[in-house]
Amino acid sequence: MPSSPDSAAPPGLALQNIGVRFGGLVALDDVSLHVPPGRVVGVIGPNGAGKTTLFNVVCGFVAPTAGTLTLDGRPLRPQPHRLTRLGIARTLQGVGQFAGLTVLENVQAGAGHHARTGFASALFGLSRADRDERRLRDEAHAALERCGVGHRAHLRPDALPYAERKRVALARALVSRPRLLLLDEPAGGLGADEIRELGALITGLDCAVLLVEHHMDLVMAVCQEILVLDFGRPVAFGTPGVIRADPVVAEAYLGAEVETP
Repeated sequence: MPSSPDSAAPPGLALQNIGVRFGGLVALDDVSLHVPPGRVVGVIGPNGAGKTTLFNVVCGFVAPTAGTLTLDGRPLRPQPHRLTRLGIARTLQGVGQFAGLTVLENVQAGAGHHARTGFASALFGLSRADRDERRLRDEAHAALERCGVGHRAHLRPDALPYAERKRVALARALVSRPRLLLLDEPAGGLGADEIRELGALITGLDCAVLLVEHHMDLVMAVCQEILVLDFGRPVAFGTPGVIRADPVVAEAYLGAEVETP
């Protein structure tokens, strides 16, 4: 039975005082973050800062040792195999696609939890199963078109350039109609023009987005707010302008080429 919403919890994803320890190692220490609906929030920091651990807490791969999570005001107790049913989708640092399926079938797999057909109907090929299959295919096609790779639907993923495979991965996440989208290094391996196109896609989304990314041009272009982690601890939080203006953050993470506007 679903839990009741907490009137004190804000809409979107809210993490409050999250802590994670692995034995004597502190992976996250008192991390709080709010990702409102329709907003893009970035997480940056050096390798080992705790970014992936934070993602894994939201996905249920890591259980926090302290703190609370809510999604749209309800307590969030994520399990990796039930993320899409909770309204959460995640892309991986790699593309993570099934080589034996077409692009369309890969994306359609991401919409499977929306199927209304029962097991018996699907097994015996009843008309309702046929209608459901057509609907899911249409949704998968629409997601591919939105990501600019609709013309690749009939191909296998390994026939596509890497940048297009990234778009397919994003389409597969979007077809589940998530309330929260987790983007893990989506710009990895992309060129400058491809990163700009990716940025345009991200800014056009209507769900809450949590972005972990090393390409600072993308982070600064698409995020409304940014959290900076170091050794699992928050060291700065604010708008891109605030983060650019922080001398410690600029020197340690952004590099000398990033200028304060």
